[in-house]
Amino acid sequence: MNRFLHWLDGVPLPILILAAALIGLSPFYPEPHLWEKSKMLVAGTLVRPIDIVDLLFHATPVALLLVRLGRDLRRRVRG
Repeated sequence: MNRFLHWLDGVPLPILILAAALIGLSPFYPEPHLWEKSKMLVAGTLVRPIDIVDLLFHATPVALLLVRLGRDLRRRVRG
């Protein structure tokens, strides 16, 4: 886990932001997959394996960005 977090700290923040925006929000029309799959998850209709993989694919960059921002914030607070 430490190797992964060390690697994540080395990824430039603009790259993570770009990946989260492009992959997290694509396709832009009619609605982003991340939004669509999240609604399916809440409704309990996210049952097909392809939909689960699609949710993971579109959510991963957003999750990585949130972990990175959390680590950066924690480092700044600790000083």
